[in-house]
Amino acid sequence: MAKNKDNIESIRHSLAHLMAMAITSKHPEVKLGIGPTIENGFYYDFDFSEAGHSPTEENLPKLENFIRELIKQDIKFAKEEISAEKAREIFKDQPFKLELIDELEKSARPQTPERSDGGRGEKISIYKSGDFVDLCAGPHIESTKEIDHDAFKLTKVAGAYWRGSEKNKMLTRIYGVAFGSKRELDDYLKILEEAEKRDHRKLGKELELFMISEDVGKGLPLWLPNGAFIRRKMEDYMYQKELENGYKYVYTPVLAHKKLYEASGHLAHYKEDMYSPIDIEGEEYYLKPMNCPHHHMIYKHGQISYKDLPLRLAEFGLVHRFERSGVLTGLIRARAFTQNDSHIYCQKSQLKKELIEVLKLFKEVYDDFNIMDFWYRLSLPDFKNEEKYGNIKDKQMWEESVEMAEQALKEFGVKYEKGEGEATFYGPKIDVQTKNVLGKEDTIATVQVDFYSAKKFDLNFINDRGEKEHPVIIHRAIMGSFDRFFAFLVEKTAGNFPVWLSPVQAIIIPVGEKFNGYGEKVLAKLKDAGIRAEIDKTNETLGKKIRANKTKKIPYLLVVGEKEEKAGTVAVNFRDKEKQETMTIEQFTKLIQKEITEKK
Repeated sequence: MAKNKDNIESIRHSLAHLMAMAITSKHPEVKLGIGPTIENGFYYDFDFSEAGHSPTEENLPKLENFIRELIKQDIKFAKEEISAEKAREIFKDQPFKLELIDELEKSARPQTPERSDGGRGEKISIYKSGDFVDLCAGPHIESTKEIDHDAFKLTKVAGAYWRGSEKNKMLTRIYGVAFGSKRELDDYLKILEEAEKRDHRKLGKELELFMISEDVGKGLPLWLPNGAFIRRKMEDYMYQKELENGYKYVYTPVLAHKKLYEASGHLAHYKEDMYSPIDIEGEEYYLKPMNCPHHHMIYKHGQISYKDLPLRLAEFGLVHRFERSGVLTGLIRARAFTQNDSHIYCQKSQLKKELIEVLKLFKEVYDDFNIMDFWYRLSLPDFKNEEKYGNIKDKQMWEESVEMAEQALKEFGVKYEKGEGEATFYGPKIDVQTKNVLGKEDTIATVQVDFYSAKKFDLNFINDRGEKEHPVIIHRAIMGSFDRFFAFLVEKTAGNFPVWLSPVQAIIIPVGEKFNGYGEKVLAKLKDAGIRAEIDKTNETLGKKIRANKTKKIPYLLVVGEKEEKAGTVAVNFRDKEKQETMTIEQFTKLIQKEITEKK
């Protein structure tokens, strides 16, 4: 089994081939795309149009069993290097493979003994497994006997455009996961099961937080009252937090003239992710993909002295980005979302201090939202990529900005990793990283250093010598976007929002109709104390009412009956505990107010 663990990537790659082998043996008319490995598994893309039907997820167990039968046959994987001409003959009925062969031939370079890339040199590599042949650079296992046939599972069927472009044909993508042992697979499937329960799209529907309407459009979420309430609490929290830290709020429009985005560099570097221009009286306007150019115009509005710096502008800015339909994922990947955005304009001498203050703010906010498992990633430029980094020749600018960002991280005393070639086109950035419910790394917020845009926009301040000087700009979004951060919170908490964020903090459940009056008195006292409470007066049994309200994930269920009315108490059912505890109304009020104050 140790061998499987050491060779797991090759096992996953080989399983992708076996899946293609299984499908084409039953449906030889199927056209093959590609079948790479991915984190924890693999996929293969197929064109089933000539077969007249596509597989469904209900068909996957049958396909799995067929693959298991192939594994038991001890099929060998053999690599062969052939000419492009011979490859075309072998794959003459496979249009997607022919396209890849053409590209491989065009990019061919003389091979050396040190460099035999199996597909990018003079020869093109293929792998044979039984009667099945695939265009592939490898690597693969030697034989299917290296695969534990109980350690893989096909998980889902999805649509995917060929080569990831919506201009190309839509193919059927079949995903699978694979591990070195059945135990590892079972552990991972448990994680998947838990992740499915926590999926913000599922909980968003069950808890009536948000919705997507096809009539409104893909990737354009509608916030329902419960979700809108939580979001507003998040916004109010950030508004007060940022005011306390010296930020000044502004509002900017959702579109702008093209000249603004020409000046910012977005049309040169980001156009594919922007929407098509809107013709207004013969001039081109664009929906804004980012707030920064608008904030630069506000900065430029008046004459700024060094005494005015740092200037911290903030906005809850609605932006629009052209996310392809294949990657839209509820609130995590949407086409319209609101950023918790800010731009700090400061002197070079103030940069490090401002970065440290931003890092402090991150820590304070995440503590309040009980986010503890996060770390930082310093994204650096790739000095060879002049296409992305058009300003890369200004090496001093980049070196200074990287140095300041790194010094801030070190002085703040946090661990960080580095990502080469991940910087924005205008400067390095510090991303805040965490793991989602699947254990995969996600970025939840970012802070970016920008020595570039001030020159582009001719942003200046009058320094202490009476001379014009360009400010340094910090782009920062503590919550990233409210939409994405909200989705992260839903999945992290499984919909069990902390008391201070919950739309309903307590619900009163009378055991029968005759106790509704006492329930109303309890309700009035809780509301007078500032607690968001409701009463359930539905004509259902006590058990049904408790079960129904537990599915709403309300923090506290307060049962009241004859005993409680006589004693002036409530029977408190805790969301996260099995026990029930009797308290006076005053005792419960103090308990919940303490939790609200402490943001629990």
